[in-house]
Amino acid sequence: MKPLYALPLTLAALLLVHAPAARSADAGEEEDLALVYGDKSTISIATGSKQQLRRAPAVATVITAEDIAAMGATDLDEVLETVPGIHVSNAPNTYSSLYLIRGIYSGQNPQTLMLQNGVPMTTLFQGNKGNIWGGYPVENIARIEIIRGPGSALYGADAYSGVINIITKNAADVAGTHVGVRAGSFHTRSAWIQHGGKVGDLDIAAYLRAGKTDGQRRIIEADAQTARDRTARTSASLAPGPVNVGYDALDANLGLGYGKWRMNVGYKQRDDLGTGAGISSALDPVGKEKSERFNTDLSWTDTQLAPGWGAGATVSYFEYRQRIPVDLRLWPPGTRFPSGSFPEGMIGHPDTSERQLRLSAFATYSGFAGHSIRAGVGHDDLNLYETATYKNYVFDAAGMPIPAGPVADYSLIQPFMLPQRRKVDYVYLQDEWQFARDWALTAGVRHDRYSDFGGTTNPRLALVWDAALDVTAKLLYGRAFRAPSFSEQYSINNPVQRGNPDLSPETISTLEAAFAWQARRDLQLNLSVFRYTMDEIIRTVPNPAPALGSTFSNTGGQHGHGMEIEAVWDATRTLRLSGNYSYQRSIDESTGRDAGYAPHHHLYARADWRFASGWMAGSQLNWVADRKRAAGDLRPPVADYKTVDLSLRSLRGNGKWEFGATVRNLFNADVREPSPAPGLIPNDLPLAPRAIYLQAVYSM
Repeated sequence: MKPLYALPLTLAALLLVHAPAARSADAGEEEDLALVYGDKSTISIATGSKQQLRRAPAVATVITAEDIAAMGATDLDEVLETVPGIHVSNAPNTYSSLYLIRGIYSGQNPQTLMLQNGVPMTTLFQGNKGNIWGGYPVENIARIEIIRGPGSALYGADAYSGVINIITKNAADVAGTHVGVRAGSFHTRSAWIQHGGKVGDLDIAAYLRAGKTDGQRRIIEADAQTARDRTARTSASLAPGPVNVGYDALDANLGLGYGKWRMNVGYKQRDDLGTGAGISSALDPVGKEKSERFNTDLSWTDTQLAPGWGAGATVSYFEYRQRIPVDLRLWPPGTRFPSGSFPEGMIGHPDTSERQLRLSAFATYSGFAGHSIRAGVGHDDLNLYETATYKNYVFDAAGMPIPAGPVADYSLIQPFMLPQRRKVDYVYLQDEWQFARDWALTAGVRHDRYSDFGGTTNPRLALVWDAALDVTAKLLYGRAFRAPSFSEQYSINNPVQRGNPDLSPETISTLEAAFAWQARRDLQLNLSVFRYTMDEIIRTVPNPAPALGSTFSNTGGQHGHGMEIEAVWDATRTLRLSGNYSYQRSIDESTGRDAGYAPHHHLYARADWRFASGWMAGSQLNWVADRKRAAGDLRPPVADYKTVDLSLRSLRGNGKWEFGATVRNLFNADVREPSPAPGLIPNDLPLAPRAIYLQAVYSM
């Protein structure tokens, strides 16, 4: 039997032979569409330099601010769920979002590299964007550039399954002063102000937003304590009970531009953030978390430094702090262990502070005929400089928790981790070679040297062929790595997961083919197929003594394959139909079974209709299907779901006021994301029911 993607490959081959020449577009209509959906024709993330999206040596997607407004999105998660090959899932701990690209899942999601204006947002403790996340607002996003597939040859660590770069608005994007408010379900409310303008030759873009939500209150029918109660003959579980996902938010950004110089300053605070379904998958309606992140970067770029030469440099600083203002109950009051009972609950939490200093520089040279060469160097100083441990228990020699009275500071007695520091030096080289009129070959390699685990080298190759005026074909290969997080390497005194300083990075090798076809002036079709192999996966391995929990180790592998199809059809001047379908299958090589968690089938469809009076109505369908369980998890497969969203908004340029309304999950579907094996939360993680949001923006 032929694989599922054999038919699309056959169709793609036929397209290369029979594709007609693209007809010239009506200039007025193209300009009209650009105003509504933004310019998606170019991308910078694929090579570091701006180029046409269809010819970029990567499988990539661009989402503009106009596109975000058209879909009625209020948070980054809602935007990324619309991208082919990406599904947004959740972890029990704070309900933190997981961006699963092409079926690659883990509990912390460190395999997806998040950038803001090209600078990593990675936190050192967990190696991801931070568990105390609390959403990311969209009002100050100018565009999002996304690569599906490996990116370590250019971006280094964690550009593993994909790269997401959020580009904030500059003065030209904002152009004036705008004040907005939004309110909706779950007592959600926020207000923001933006300003963009010039003071002499200085471009200024400023953004400030404050918000608050109680969060959805869907019920967890049973949790990890439910099972513990059965064996210990207690009744401590708080299930059935609601999830705890409310938070307070403060976001601020300042962007400055002066000639060849650019500076960004940002601040993101999340306070009173609920614990989701619980830190230990046991409900905790009391515990609250707080995170603060401060980032600044200064860059200089000159693309015409000398004939054939360009250069640039960036220095960035990132500070991240997580604090627990209200103690976290790992297990609820009344829980009992063989070593003792906890009438106030088993309480414990870590506080961390980290700072990251990154320096990088690059040079480009196009003096050789047909070649564009890019070389870069960099140094990262990554310092988790403060750790603190607060709890009401200690461990005995067998690793079992023993009640120890009131919550106290155990940072010097039994710390969860000691401060750690990591330094990275890297160098990369890339050549874009136009070796024939319709052919281009991009080759690149990067070497990273880590102070704690050594070096890693990651290459890439991309062949791009303009097969016809309206057809582009790509063949891509890349290797990427994911660095061990500090938690995976250096955790101590953890009864569940212990660190391993001898860890090596995870690796992945990916082969892709992609096709872009402008089937008609008003119809764009894209197809990509992929196959990958993962090695040295970092997982926990049980210790010989069960009471000592597990230790992180490089063990096992995974391989997967799949495809992504997307289409955009401007049916009329006022009606756009778009959508995508993704298929993937991933096998855990240690068990020979499906890796689980991620959907095999994911369909997204959207329709936008512009009224003559300056309004736009939109509807979208999101279908997630066929999510298997991981090996050893005997629960039935995760239930499929379909959600329908509606939006209505006025278009910018029709007066000083803009209005919008959005209905999420119109038909109140029971949407659930899988809880991790072995099913401590047996009925999975329920997501929000029907929700309504209204917003208004006034432009001065």
